[in-house]
Amino acid sequence: MVPKRFTPSTSALVLIDHQLGTLQLVKTLDIERVKRHTLALARAAGILKMPVVLTSSMEEYIQGPLLPEFAQLLPDAFANRVKRAGIVNAWDDASFRAAIAGTGRRQLIMGGITTDVCLIFPALSAVAEGFEVQAVLDVSGSPYEISEMTARKRMELAGVQFTATNTIIAELAQDWSTPEGGALVQLLFQDVLPPISLPT
Repeated sequence: MVPKRFTPSTSALVLIDHQLGTLQLVKTLDIERVKRHTLALARAAGILKMPVVLTSSMEEYIQGPLLPEFAQLLPDAFANRVKRAGIVNAWDDASFRAAIAGTGRRQLIMGGITTDVCLIFPALSAVAEGFEVQAVLDVSGSPYEISEMTARKRMELAGVQFTATNTIIAELAQDWSTPEGGALVQLLFQDVLPPISLPT
């Protein structure tokens, strides 16, 4: 089966546990790059007026608060974030499920910290319930290469699609010449892609 294209009108962005404490567990990617790409996705969702679901786990403990930039970039999603009391699989949290249902979308663009605990389980659960899921691998990461590798393999076998920040933004943009497309391409060159210099 050929996967359907993800569009701004059919997709929701779901960011799981991008917290100041849990981010420090990521050793498979550069943390600053993960943060930069995560915030770029948040900005892209704002440009495209896509629904966003944020969730955190036990913010008052070592996991820490969500990235503070979310409060400015996505004020409604941040204010309405699902604060889980310790449930590992966010999909098992009734408030999280209600937030997903409230988007009215069946295509979910997911990122989570960490891949091997926080992303894998809701991604598997969503696919099992008939959602299409793209896991954004450069806004997710794990403490160890082997746990990252095995989590990716398990998700892939279950039907989770993999993508990266620049790829999903391009898929959502559809046309760089539109006002939204122009804003997104500027975002890509500012926050996601490596710098380039034009020949003189």
